[in-house]
This record gives sequence, structure tokens and C-alpha cells, in this order.
Amino acid sequence: MSAALVVGTQWGDEGKAKVIDYLSSKIDFIVRYQGGANAGHTVVVDGETYIFHLIPSGILYPNAVCVIGNGVVLDPEAFRDEVRALARRNIEAKERVIISDACHLVLPLHRIIDAHRENAAGEKKIGTTKRGIGICYGDKTMRIGLRAGDVLHADRLRDRLGHILEIKNYELKNLYRLPEVEFNALYEDLLAFGNEIRGMVKNTSLLLNENLAKGKTVLLEGAQGTGLDIDFGTYPYVTSSNTTTGGAIAGSGIDFRFLKTVTGISKAYVSRVGEGPFPTELFGAEVEKLRELGHEYGATTGRPRRCGWFDVELVRHAARVNGLTEIALTKIDVLSAYDTIKIGVGYKRGGEKLPAFPTDGYLEGVEVVYEEMPGWKKEIGHVLKYSDLPPECCKYIRRLEELCEVPIKLVSVGPGREHTIPL
Repeated sequence: MSAALVVGTQWGDEGKAKVIDYLSSKIDFIVRYQGGANAGHTVVVDGETYIFHLIPSGILYPNAVCVIGNGVVLDPEAFRDEVRALARRNIEAKERVIISDACHLVLPLHRIIDAHRENAAGEKKIGTTKRGIGICYGDKTMRIGLRAGDVLHADRLRDRLGHILEIKNYELKNLYRLPEVEFNALYEDLLAFGNEIRGMVKNTSLLLNENLAKGKTVLLEGAQGTGLDIDFGTYPYVTSSNTTTGGAIAGSGIDFRFLKTVTGISKAYVSRVGEGPFPTELFGAEVEKLRELGHEYGATTGRPRRCGWFDVELVRHAARVNGLTEIALTKIDVLSAYDTIKIGVGYKRGGEKLPAFPTDGYLEGVEVVYEEMPGWKKEIGHVLKYSDLPPECCKYIRRLEELCEVPIKLVSVGPGREHTIPL
């Protein structure tokens, strides 16, 4: 059959989970391909709010199989908490979640080092969630990581963990002046975790490709957005993995020839959590207004998000590096309170127009060129058909489509499943 991908086009928090949930009703496998418990995906169904961190949000559909791919870094404690939280709401995740045997594990020492480094960085901090994600990815690259398949075998785990702690305890003691991690307690906890997930751990690349060849459908979901991609984002203020289409292929192990649709999720404005450049950012009373209208607070951290006007160059950049086939535009209802809406249509630096979003992510000194459009000043959360949207709202949607050069196929006018309008 075919695979589809949902990817963020901005700096994350674009509403990917809602679109994933909307698209998942007829999907056989939903796959998380990168990131860790540092991202939150929020879904509202029948007035009930669900927040996911590691388990794909498609778990709300009883027939969907949810896969945590090899590109994810899995925190055992966060995973346990999420499984328990779902069980309290009568969703037995263990029955429908599969974990890649090549998925790396976030250890307590990763969180310790992450928090220490971020706190010590002062004004140079990246703005991490201090959940150990970047440190775990670093150990993966340094080839001293621990993977899900390792915790299923006592002897292998003992050997791997002993080697890892020999290296990391030296760092903790001599580089960070922090207490060493004791072997036995961590070994026993990881061994217990291995027994908990034993029936869930599989060769997920093989599983997904075999099922795709049999005609099954796969939906790939990532965390964060293109602007936070380790290669194509605003480095160094980025996440520690590839959030883009390339990361989806590498982080799931599917044959790229199965991938037919790449849906880019864009807010009708832009938000960002943490540090880093943000050309269309609003400040003062303007950002307070937009933040409150959009309820812009991090699902994982609770931090207030920075907010600004829609940035065309950022989304055009995302369209190029991801190969977007369509866009889903979210939270357009938030703009209903505005008389005039601005769109960032280009960048200038030193009076010269930049040809595109800088590939090195360097945005210092950038001046944004804006275009203004009239608002619609009508609540649209009740609208179910595109033809019933105010004319000014339709013109705004079509102008974004024209500027981004990607067709807009879905529009979200509220948080629930029912607040989704196909175009």
C-alpha cells in the first residue's frame, strides 16, 4: 500500500497531534520516528483532552497499532507513566504498542547531565526541557548508547551497562563534579523494564515493510518542527534529531518508495518555545493577546510560547526540505479577533532581500517584509464547510497557499476532531 507522513513546518506545536488523530481513523500502523518525552501532542475527543509524549496519538483508535520507531529515544519512566495514565482511562496501550529493538533508552544520568549543562550555560543556554534527550542522542552517536533490545537479555545488559557507566561515571565525577551512578539499582530497574516490555519489542523496520507490502497503511508522525531540525533548523537552537522527511525514513526504517504523501502542519500564525531566532515574533501586549487567544503554553513544560505572525519563508523552507505534497492549516480560528492580519512574506538583511530562509539558520539582523490582509471578525469554531467560512478567511487561506506554493488541504477551526474542514 502506501505510507503517509505528518511533519511540522515551523518550530513545533503546530497541532500535529490533532491532524494525526484526524488522519488515523483508517490507518493500520501509526509510527513515531524521532524525538523523546520532550514533546507533547495534545488531542481533544468528545471534550476529553489527551496529552501524549512517547506513544503515538493514534492509540485513541482501537484498531490502530502504534509503533515507537528506532529513531526515538525512549525514557522508561516517562513511558511507564504514560501507559499507566492511559490505563486509568481504559486504554490498554501495552496491547497495541510496539517498540523498536533499536530504540535508544534515556537513562537517569542523561537527565542529570542535561540539567547540569543547561543550568551552567547561563545566557548561552539552548532552552532544552532538561529531559536528557540531547545527551542520549549524543551517546547514540558516540556508540555508547543502550537500546531496547539490550534490556531483554540480562548478560548483555550487564555487559553494556557496565561499559557505559565506566565512561559516564568518569564524566560525572571529573567533568561535571556530580555524584556517580550506582550500577546495581540501575541494572535491576532496567532488567525489570525489559521484562515489562518484552512482548512489545520487535524488529519494527521488518514489521512495517512487510505490512506495507501486504497492502497495509502506515502514518509516520514526528515531534517538533522543521525549524528545530538538527540540520535544517536554526542551529544551535534546535532539537537533537532530524524532524524532517529524511528523519522519518531513517527513524522508521521503511522503504522510501512507500512514502506517497507528506502533509506539512502549519499554524495560521507561528509559535516557538525556548531560545533561538524568531523573525516574526510579537512582543508586549501584542504577544500577550495572541498567546491568550491561542492558549499558547507548552504541553510538556507549561512554558508560555513565543508567538508571531505567519512566516512564509519558514514554511517554504519546510516545503523544500520535506517535499511537502500538502498543508494542513491549524488554529485559524484564533485570528478571528483581529481587524488586520499580517503575513511575513520575505526577509531583508542590510537592505538586501534574502532569496530564501537561510540554510544555516542564521537569522540575526533579519528584517521581515510584511503583507497585510483584512480580518473577518467572526467566530468560526462552529463552521463545518469551507464554503461557510467568511470570505476574508477564505482569501487568507488562499493567499497563504499561493505564497507557500503548496496546496492547503485541511483547515482546523478548533481543538476537536469535528473542527476539521477538508478543502
